[in-house]
Amino acid sequence: MLLSASFYCAAFPIAVYVLYLERHKALPSVPSNGHGLVLLVFWTAVFIVENLTLLNLQNEKWWFDLQSLSDKIEFGFFVLRYVCGFALFTLGLKAPGIPKAQDHFVFRQLHLQSHSAESLLESGNQAGNRNQENRSAFADFGKKVKRLLPFLWPKRSVQLQLRVLLCFFFLVVGRVITVFVPQYNKYIIDSLTLGHGELVFRWDYILIYVAFWFLQGQGSNSFLNNIRSYLWIRVQQYTVKEIEVNMYQHLHSLSLNWHMSRKVGEVLRVMDRGTSSISSLLSYIVFNILPTFADIFIAVIFFAVTFNIWFGLIVLVTMVGYLTCTIILTEWRTKFRRNVNQLDNAVEAQCVDSLLNFETVKYYNAELYELENYKEAIDKFQSAEWISQATLSLLNTVQNTAITLGVMAGGLLCAHYVVEGNLTSGDYVLFSSYILQLYTPLNFFGTYYRMIQTAFVDMENMFSLFDTQPEIVDVPHALPLKVGDGCIEFQNVNFSYVPERQILHDISFKIEPGQTVALVGPTGSGKSTVTRLLFRFYDLQSGQILIDEQDISKVAQKSLRQSIGVVPQDTVLFNRTIRYNIGYGRPTASDEEIEEAANAAEIHNQILTFPDGYDTIVGERGLKLSGGEKQRVAIARTILKAPSFIVLDEATSSLDTQTERNIQQSLAKICANKTTLIIAHRLSTIIHADEILVLNEGRIIERGRHNELLETNGFYANMWQNQQENEKEES
Repeated sequence: MLLSASFYCAAFPIAVYVLYLERHKALPSVPSNGHGLVLLVFWTAVFIVENLTLLNLQNEKWWFDLQSLSDKIEFGFFVLRYVCGFALFTLGLKAPGIPKAQDHFVFRQLHLQSHSAESLLESGNQAGNRNQENRSAFADFGKKVKRLLPFLWPKRSVQLQLRVLLCFFFLVVGRVITVFVPQYNKYIIDSLTLGHGELVFRWDYILIYVAFWFLQGQGSNSFLNNIRSYLWIRVQQYTVKEIEVNMYQHLHSLSLNWHMSRKVGEVLRVMDRGTSSISSLLSYIVFNILPTFADIFIAVIFFAVTFNIWFGLIVLVTMVGYLTCTIILTEWRTKFRRNVNQLDNAVEAQCVDSLLNFETVKYYNAELYELENYKEAIDKFQSAEWISQATLSLLNTVQNTAITLGVMAGGLLCAHYVVEGNLTSGDYVLFSSYILQLYTPLNFFGTYYRMIQTAFVDMENMFSLFDTQPEIVDVPHALPLKVGDGCIEFQNVNFSYVPERQILHDISFKIEPGQTVALVGPTGSGKSTVTRLLFRFYDLQSGQILIDEQDISKVAQKSLRQSIGVVPQDTVLFNRTIRYNIGYGRPTASDEEIEEAANAAEIHNQILTFPDGYDTIVGERGLKLSGGEKQRVAIARTILKAPSFIVLDEATSSLDTQTERNIQQSLAKICANKTTLIIAHRLSTIIHADEILVLNEGRIIERGRHNELLETNGFYANMWQNQQENEKEES
């Protein structure tokens, strides 16, 4: 013992010194392990020496007897020392090491060198993606739980807070009852066993045992669990609502560019899985995992004190072995689960994308093509799912083996002590029932751990959505837009969606109050981009957009968009009623105001011919209505909004000539005496504009009134002539 103590007194200072040398690069390092080779060898040697002490186990009689308190304390220190040595050995091999001071300097230099940093970051991102697949789902556990807390604690409801406290109270009561159920089972057996005096009918033991068993139950049959589950329903609903509302609000706060680069199906899938995982995560941790650990700790102490240290040690070793195998194998399975999630998202995205484009599929007779793509996505998903399920079977087998070995070791030792007369038959029943009672929830520990791990994996994707910041944000203390006379001005505007391709070049024009300005040009010239910039869906590379001499990048976005009404080329309606879609322009509008707007858009009489009138459901994206009807609904919605500025973004380009002429009258009503910007494809619709701007390749190449542009015989005149000839051929 003295030699062992001397060895450890020398070993740990040496370890600290070697660690110091490693940090200051005085020793060679092993990048794959993080620590230096010398330190790894030293830690390995220390652990080997620790294991060699087990060879003297049979020669130390007190290790078995442990009669005195000092013997038990000494044995406890040995177990603690061994566990610490094992932990040190494991961490030494697996931990990434302590960052060196030089590393921080190099990292800072890399950030200062922009050109080299870009290439390094690109390669680093590729490596990061590989590390993402293999990292533990419990990485940054504390940060993830911290992010969950605002959703888990009902801050605004005292009633829900009391429910949470009651749930924890019943949880503690359940842990206490767990000890007493097998204890009273022992009392009953001993009272009915010969050799303990006269047999006594202890009805009180039986009643107490049954009462405790009723409270404890078996799993979900527990009375306390049922009461706790009932109290927890409202708390869980609060959590789900908070998460869904916050995510919904966050998604609407993201920029147009983000939404245009994402598949709706994948986003909805991530949101759905993330919400479900967070709502159940707290239940798994608080009501399943923590009670299991508490039961293990209580069982180890109970058997070590009531029986002897060996029973406590058997329970401890079995539990540690079981949990270690579960955690290691489950962490190994994380990458398979992540792959399953990604392929599941792909299946959902394929389905949603195909169904949203149902008409296109029919036009091109592509049902079989879409079916094959969907089947291919499912096949990939099922292949990944098979691997995940196969590794799950392996995990279950290992868990069952660990529990079986523990039950066998404890049962043999307990039976041996009963035969020797050191324990009673009731003690054997106590041990067996307690262990089985302990192992029953432990059997589900792997399931709960996998559920928690799966929840964390699902949460990662949702957290990434929460972490996505809007590209377009209001400046601090942004003031609302103050609409005056209604003047719009573009000053030297330059813009590009990507750096490689400039969309707008030095665009400048001014729309005086009440004027109508039209933008025309070939496809891809940047006309619709002007509309998006006016709504501030994107920020400029340079230049300014002013409304009544106010820079729109300095005013609140909400007030800006409230003041502008738009009739787009492709009107997309909500799958709700006509009344809802028109009323969307001003949700507080009355039914009378909605009907007045429909009258102004000349669609009121048409709506009345529908079977359900204004309560007619328009279908997905408004597909139950004709193109002209959808445009008139959009016009009515804009009329109801009563904006200060009007934008017509090729509002009639997708309609036939006759329908276009009819709708032009409705458009003229909403544009009367309002500052209007028209994006036009058919030049015949803008001949009365106060000014026409001709865009080509992102530049204004001509400007003037219709007749003036025709007289110049330039680009506009050529466009006009071509359209007139096409109309003659069509007629």
